[in-house]
Amino acid sequence: MTEQRGEHIVRAFDAELQELEQTIVRMGGMAEASLEKAVDALARRNSTVAAEVVQNDREVDLLEQQISERAVQTLALRQPMAADLREVVAALRISGELERIGDYAANIAKRSMALNQLPPMRPAHSIPRMAKLVQGNIKRVLDAYVARDAALASHVWESDEEIDETYTSLFRETLTYMMEDPRNITPCTHLLFIAKNIERIGDHATNVAELVYFLVKGERLEGGRPKGDTSSYAVVEPTDDHGGDAS
Repeated sequence: MTEQRGEHIVRAFDAELQELEQTIVRMGGMAEASLEKAVDALARRNSTVAAEVVQNDREVDLLEQQISERAVQTLALRQPMAADLREVVAALRISGELERIGDYAANIAKRSMALNQLPPMRPAHSIPRMAKLVQGNIKRVLDAYVARDAALASHVWESDEEIDETYTSLFRETLTYMMEDPRNITPCTHLLFIAKNIERIGDHATNVAELVYFLVKGERLEGGRPKGDTSSYAVVEPTDDHGGDAS
């Protein structure tokens, strides 16, 4: 279900709300692109692309600052109520979530640069699939925001469980590699951090979905957030074969 925002008597107010929305969409697109480039840099072992992601994170931060300043100014000058208040507060909070997504993408890029100095690891091939799921959710939640589509926002919220399950599977696989050969500990540790960063990006996309739903409906999504991350309880038993001489 989608809902469209009505026009206000004061045209300048409409322009301010539209500017907030456009900046949010621009910021979200940049954050999504940063994640895609960071994972591509990991898959292709391209440190140049990774460095670009780290450098571009500053632009995402600047957009978040702009949105924050404009939102506060709008609250002070217009003193919006009801749906209008939700519009401004949602923009303010969504920008914070997108800024964190940009930070995590930059962290992935930094760790990919470290991994590029080490031999390739098999679990790295599972990272792009997990990232694709997260990228899809970022795109859909931004579409839901623009269209004021509560149903699409709810779908993104529910689909986070698949991302968590993928992370748990990768977590177990990586631990196994670490136990098989001590030489795998350093690269696998970087991979675990990368996977966790992607999982956290998925959580922030879910947070945006909750904000979009509240923006449209004026109420929170019912029920507990679906979670499939059981890595906190994961136990991987060591085998007798320790993977040979690590000297």
